[in-house]
Amino acid sequence: MLKHLHLPLAIALAGCGQAAAERAVPIPRAMQDLPPSPGLQRAVLAGGCFWGMEAVFERVKGVRDVTAGYAGGTANTANYSEVSTERTRHAEAVRVTYDPRMVSYATLLRVYFSVAHDPTQVNGQAPDVGPSYRSAIFPQTPQQATVARTYVAQIERASVFPRPIATKIESGRFYPAEDYHQNFFNRNPAHPYIVRWDKPKVAAFKKGFPALAR
Repeated sequence: MLKHLHLPLAIALAGCGQAAAERAVPIPRAMQDLPPSPGLQRAVLAGGCFWGMEAVFERVKGVRDVTAGYAGGTANTANYSEVSTERTRHAEAVRVTYDPRMVSYATLLRVYFSVAHDPTQVNGQAPDVGPSYRSAIFPQTPQQATVARTYVAQIERASVFPRPIATKIESGRFYPAEDYHQNFFNRNPAHPYIVRWDKPKVAAFKKGFPALAR
């Protein structure tokens, strides 16, 4: 991600040799979920840089496709240069296409809250700062909205995080990002940002959710 290259060189290169330690936060299964149904469904989730979010969800069993993109703003500002100004209301997000007979919506949310990002960070995900990196769920149906709100409340009651949940339930269309952002993790495994921030996240997912990982 071009904006990430603006990090001080020493910080950016520090991750090349050693990945930061991450772990899946143990959170309870959702008490409410959507029943399995025929056909594919979609979930739209925002939680920091979409490179890492895409990489995690691509490795979840039952997920058929993950698209990096922008959600929350308008079509005419759904491009990286304008979203980077932090004035478009867009969040970097992923659209997850999944088979609900293999993985449920609430299970995807569990991965999202546990390891795909830190839901307690407000308007940012280390090392990135700004509202385009906010934690937000964009339900695609009223039923998804109900499950998401119920799960957020459940996690807050469980007090598994040291700070309040910052995740917002929002509305807005999803717009795919530029081609060079798609499948970025797999195409650029040696990129300093990927090595420092996203490879540890993927490793944490595989360790924390071995039955879900592929």
